[in-house]
Amino acid sequence: MNGIWDIKADAVKKGDNHRDVSPLIDKTWKDDSGFTHYIFSKTVFNNPWYSIPENDFELFKNFIEGGSRCYPSDGNIPCDIIAEEARKILKKLEECSNNPNHHYCELALDSLKHGKLSLLRGTLKLYLGKYTTRDWRRKRFTDDIDFWMFHVILLDSTLRDCSFIKNKNSGEWEKTIEWNNPNTKEFRRETLFAANNLNQLLDFGAGSYLEGSSLKEIFDKKIKRGHDVDLSDIINVAMVNNGINGIHKNEWLDAWNSFEQAANTRNTRTTSNLISIYRYSFAIADHLEKVGEAIKKYKDIILDKSKYPDEKIKSLCRISTHWEKFWDANGVDEARKMIHDFYGEQAEEKPLHAQNLRKIAKNILKLLNSKYEYLKVIFEIEP
Repeated sequence: MNGIWDIKADAVKKGDNHRDVSPLIDKTWKDDSGFTHYIFSKTVFNNPWYSIPENDFELFKNFIEGGSRCYPSDGNIPCDIIAEEARKILKKLEECSNNPNHHYCELALDSLKHGKLSLLRGTLKLYLGKYTTRDWRRKRFTDDIDFWMFHVILLDSTLRDCSFIKNKNSGEWEKTIEWNNPNTKEFRRETLFAANNLNQLLDFGAGSYLEGSSLKEIFDKKIKRGHDVDLSDIINVAMVNNGINGIHKNEWLDAWNSFEQAANTRNTRTTSNLISIYRYSFAIADHLEKVGEAIKKYKDIILDKSKYPDEKIKSLCRISTHWEKFWDANGVDEARKMIHDFYGEQAEEKPLHAQNLRKIAKNILKLLNSKYEYLKVIFEIEP
């Protein structure tokens, strides 16, 4: 296995090597044709604050209280808070493009010719484009908005209009963000950064520079860098995209090229990241199926007022600002029915997400095995 993939890989930041990508030594074997079979265990992302319960009712309770999935993050500000700031910036650019008297009108028109989402990269592109589940969008945290804009002077002017301040020492645009946690009511204050990836020409290793803002180009970076947060984002996009239906089916099919290009490099770090993606994908798929079964089994309990009184329903509504607004507008009984209907939808959706994850995991396995056949190596996953 030496020289094929990195046994220790990055989990949080470059060079930390906290992720163990070792095969199951006692299950490694060589067949009669001389091929070595490396069997890997399924694994989930490490979450020191949550362990998956075996009891299906506890699994259901964790789901309805918002704690059944772990989403690695690389920041401290909820994406739904940052999304509002991103929308303000994009709205300001649209207003500029619609005002022929604005001195940057032509620049704004040119910037928006491929749509406003083409100006974003990374986490906020995935968030605003709805490439992932609502659950991911609610739980993912970050600290920055990554832009992809050729007209730097226009972006700088717009950020200034949206109360961002340029740090004279770092050269970064910063803004202090304040919010209250809807569950704990805790007051938080953090610094939000805005960066133009094009302007900074960031190099993310393996000699590869960022090339654009498409889903494929976002994946190019995330696969090569391979922090847990990057792999988690890829998996969460794969959950809701299968190339057959959905609003992003064509982009998803194009994004598969990023996996093929990564495998073609036979880079040890990249190979390790691809192994990790299929290990996580298989494990999360198993988990999603169990959650779906638990929801289907216990979802009707939410209609029992003796077990879930009105105050508990109100507490559950705090998980989502949309639910809180629905409660305010329609009252507890309608909110209870709405939540019950949502659980029914989730029970049907989880197996489909699991199916999508197994599909991408099997494709990655097939891809890796095709690239290392010349070394007589076969990658497999435990049953």
